[in-house]
Amino acid sequence: MKKIMLLGATGSIGTQTIDVIVNHPELFELTGLAAGKNIKVLEEILAKVKVKYVCTTNRQEQLELKYPEIVFLTGEEGLLELARNQDYDLLVNALVGFVGLKPTLEAMASNHDVALANKETLVVAGEYINAAKHEYEVELFPIDSEHSAIFQALRGNDPKTVRRLLITASGGSFRDKSREELEDVTLADALKHPNWAMGAKITIDSATMMNKGLEVIEAHWLFDVDYDDIEVVLHKQSIVHSMVEYQDYSIMAQLGNADMRIPIQYAMHYPHRVPLKNSDPLDFSKTMNLTFEPIDFERFPLLRLAFETGKKGGNLPAVMNAANEHANQAFQDGKIGFLEIEEMVFSAVAAANHIEKPTLDQLIEADGWARQFVANLIEAKK
Repeated sequence: MKKIMLLGATGSIGTQTIDVIVNHPELFELTGLAAGKNIKVLEEILAKVKVKYVCTTNRQEQLELKYPEIVFLTGEEGLLELARNQDYDLLVNALVGFVGLKPTLEAMASNHDVALANKETLVVAGEYINAAKHEYEVELFPIDSEHSAIFQALRGNDPKTVRRLLITASGGSFRDKSREELEDVTLADALKHPNWAMGAKITIDSATMMNKGLEVIEAHWLFDVDYDDIEVVLHKQSIVHSMVEYQDYSIMAQLGNADMRIPIQYAMHYPHRVPLKNSDPLDFSKTMNLTFEPIDFERFPLLRLAFETGKKGGNLPAVMNAANEHANQAFQDGKIGFLEIEEMVFSAVAAANHIEKPTLDQLIEADGWARQFVANLIEAKK
C-alpha cells in the first residue's frame, strides 16, 4: 500500500490520478490533496475518497463544517505543509505552472519521492531539482506521456549509448492551419485538441507548441541529454508517445492510446505494471496508420525559442515560462489574440537581463519580472 499526496487534484491530471487510486484501492491510499479554487470538483472527489488533509486557495468554512475530520490548509504555505508532511510515500505534483516548483523542492527535502506532471518545475529550476534529487537520495518519476515513454524506453539500456531522444508532438488544435489562418482563431477553436482531453492552459500551449518546448527543456534535465541530441517529430496520431534512438540506430518506442492514466499509473507504481481499469488496448485488427513529419520551426516559432532559451539557460527559461503563463491566461481572458502570445513571449525573453547562474531567489524574481513585463505590454495595447 503506497500513500499518495496529490497536488492539483481537480485538474485533468489530478482527476485521472484519483481514478487510478479509486480503481486500485489495494495499491494506493490518498493521504491528502490540494484543490485550488474548483470546490465543485473537490466535493466530487471527497465523495469518492477519504483524506486527512485538504489545501485550497482560500479558506472554505462550509467544507470545514461538513468534513470536521479533515485538516484544511490554504494558500502556498498550505501546499508546502502538504509537501513536507511525513504521512505519505509519493508526492504526485499535478499543479499547473510555476506554483509547482516550491512544493517539489519541499517534498524532496523531506525525503519524499515525486511523480512529476508539473513540467514548469524542471523548466525553471532543473539544476536545483537534480541537485536536490541527489542530495536527498529521492526518485523523480515523469508523468508527462512523452517523458514517461522515454523513461520506459531507457529501461534495460545503458544511458551512455543513447544517440538522441525523439519527442513526438501532435501539433495541437491548429496543426493544419497556416500562419495567416491563425490571425482570427478563437479560444473555443484553440481548446479543441484533436487527440487529448486536457486543461485549458496546456491545450493552448499545445496549439502554440510552447508545451513541446517546455517538454524539450524538461527532457534535457530529466535524462541528461544535450539539446542538440533532442529532436521533436510531428506525429498527428498520438500513438507513439516518444522514442529513444541508440548508437546502433535501434529505436525504442512506447505506444499506447491517448490515455494519461497509463503514465500516471506507471509513475505511481514503478517499476510494476498492473491492469489499467476501464480502458481498451490498441486494436491491431484494424488498420492503423502512423505518420511522422519534421517540425517546421517557422510555423511553430515558440518551439525554436524554447531550444534557444534552454541552451542559454540561467534565468531565461524562467522568463520564457512566466511570460507564456501570463500571455496564455490573457488569451483565455480575451485580452489578446492567439498570435500575440508568441509576440509577448519573444519580447520578454529578448528584454530580460540574462543571469547565467541564478539563485532560487533570482529565479523567483525572474518569474515576477516576466509576468509584469507582459502585463505592461497588454496594458499598452489598450
